[in-house]
Amino acid sequence: MRCPFCGHEDTQVKDSRPHEDGTAIRRRRICASCSQRFTTIERVQLRDLYVVKADGRRVPFERDKLARSIRVALRKRPVDEDRIDRIVNGLVRQLEASGETDIASRDIGKLVMDTLREVDIVAYIRFASVHWDFRETKDFAAILESIPVGPGEDRPAAIRVPAADSGAAVASGYGPDGIKRR
Repeated sequence: MRCPFCGHEDTQVKDSRPHEDGTAIRRRRICASCSQRFTTIERVQLRDLYVVKADGRRVPFERDKLARSIRVALRKRPVDEDRIDRIVNGLVRQLEASGETDIASRDIGKLVMDTLREVDIVAYIRFASVHWDFRETKDFAAILESIPVGPGEDRPAAIRVPAADSGAAVASGYGPDGIKRR
């Protein structure tokens, strides 16, 4: 393993231990040349996965890109980092276990959205707005209205979207365009 500090190729493993529910190994290393310490993480990779984009391009699957997009959706939400890591690990395992090497980006997006919908509804909406390329407020209104409420529950006022032409829009704090006003 090449040292990230000096580029020397001779590094020594000082400590190894299981990481992320035993799905990875965390290794603490030291460089023989500059004596700097650093950490590496090794994961099992069942097969090389490729993402097929909407335009037909085929690009290598990047676990870090998936993790980054989930972290962005969950930013400032009450979900701890360990849970995010477990979500990402679970999604990657599902993709690898599918038996396919080429996976459509829309299928990955649907898998992420299904997971986020169960974890945090705000993160689900954030991710959906990017994945489906929302351009207008009506796009948000449609997804908000599609979120089911349980028996005996009322849709919270923060996600209740009245029709833009109804008088209830003004009374509820929404403008005639359906946008929440303060």
